[in-house]
Amino acid sequence: PKLTIVPLLALLLFPFSSHGSVISVYWGQNGDEGSLADACASNNYGIVNLAFLTTFGNGQTPVLNLAGHCDPSSGTCTGLSSDIKACQDRGIKVLLSIGGATGSYTLTSADDARSVADYLWNNYLGGQSSSRPLGDAVLDGIDFDIEGGTTEHWDELARALASFNQGKKVYLAAAPQCPFPDKWLNGALNTGLFNYVQVQFYNNPPCQYSGNADNLKNSWNQWTSIQAEQVFLGLPAAPAAAGSGYIPPDVLVSDVLPTIKSSSKYGGVMLWNRFYDIQNGYSPAIKPSV
Repeated sequence: PKLTIVPLLALLLFPFSSHGSVISVYWGQNGDEGSLADACASNNYGIVNLAFLTTFGNGQTPVLNLAGHCDPSSGTCTGLSSDIKACQDRGIKVLLSIGGATGSYTLTSADDARSVADYLWNNYLGGQSSSRPLGDAVLDGIDFDIEGGTTEHWDELARALASFNQGKKVYLAAAPQCPFPDKWLNGALNTGLFNYVQVQFYNNPPCQYSGNADNLKNSWNQWTSIQAEQVFLGLPAAPAAAGSGYIPPDVLVSDVLPTIKSSSKYGGVMLWNRFYDIQNGYSPAIKPSV
């Protein structure tokens, strides 16, 4: 009978592991951040967002921009296929993040949204195309990092992507700014289809950490009221990663996480981005508490 004590003790010592909460990170916007395989081998992350598909919609030829890592136009990003599979073999979900702060993207109609969904399905998810930029790896889903373009038709894109949910699940994530409701993604989030909502609690003083966490906690409570599976606390991984909103790891662990983890929607912490995380050692410092 004594043997049963060990797993019980383990559960008491490590309650965070039973919650299924993870660190999500953005990779792809800095050629000096190391390989995707190395990011996943660090064992710090449960979700990696490949950033970004910067151009799409309105009849534009879609453009994948992975900074200094590879050049999609010459086909060199297909080499990432083995890295993606290595991540997935570790149980890490790999998503394609579409949009970003400086992209050229917009959806002009419901038909436009459906054609973008078809493109994503055939080129990055479970469909078929002769020009898959990342090779034959099948990504786990799409992250909507929409910060411009239009406020409309993102709901139709979400519905079209969700309709591909036969067989391998297509996960939907979003990265709204913390002012609630989000200007760009409110319509999409109202579909209730999103698995992960990775709220950017930075570069937005009214709802971020600024010497105290009161505004952030109030905003968090608004965000966890939405219909979504999990909400993530999105943070800069180093002071230089954003204009404002950085939370020192010790403050995050002692003051912020204990409060926000009480929500049943808590999914973990999202970090911008892998490069700054390496520089600052942020994820190893917070991982035991996430």
